[in-house]
Amino acid sequence: MAPPLHHRSAVRHFVIAVLLVLAGALPVMLVAPPTVPAEDDCKLIDDFGRAKVGEFPGDWKPRKDAGKSVYAVQEESGKRFLRATSKGLGIQAAREVDGWDLAAYPMLAWSWRPREFPKGSDERESRGNDSVLAVYMLVPHSRVAGPKAVKYIWSEKVPVGTHLVSNAGLTQVRVLRSGTAGRGEWRQEKVNVLEDYRKFFDVKEPPKPIGIAVLTDSDETKSSAVGDYADFKICRK
Repeated sequence: MAPPLHHRSAVRHFVIAVLLVLAGALPVMLVAPPTVPAEDDCKLIDDFGRAKVGEFPGDWKPRKDAGKSVYAVQEESGKRFLRATSKGLGIQAAREVDGWDLAAYPMLAWSWRPREFPKGSDERESRGNDSVLAVYMLVPHSRVAGPKAVKYIWSEKVPVGTHLVSNAGLTQVRVLRSGTAGRGEWRQEKVNVLEDYRKFFDVKEPPKPIGIAVLTDSDETKSSAVGDYADFKICRK
């Protein structure tokens, strides 16, 4: 039986409340983002296929209204994706993932492409804490302090595998890729968010995620950053 409409509305408003407390351009490449295989063990979150090109995607919510100017759906070679263009801003966009059973679907998969790295960024330093690309798994925690989150970033300088902490420990960060060698090229990712959550937060029971978020930011470096996101899925393995 579907949940009552008032319950769905309450969940949607909770997501928005959670987000409120979270804290040289490249030539156009006419190469479509790679697609994670449509396997039986994966469920699609969003491939932006139903979103309107040039607009903020309707199923997503920005942390602040200004975020609607940062994120817009684009299309190349018939494939749609989300482009983030940040000019001195650090605003997330998030999407609910209804009924995400993390024990059954512990993997999060997506594709991303860095285009312009924020100048002088280094996520180990507060004044340089900007990333060209970042993907979050969000777990409800507190309306005041915000959610718990595992955050995956593509850093310009910080080595792959580095573990960082932000938001008073509520956000656990893992550097998934590093360096500018892949600038302008799509990369597929698949991470075990359940394993990372258990390790970083020292818990055994699977949490109940409420959704995912993305962030391309350049507020600390007062520069600009551009990156693309596509094909979000949850998978069994």
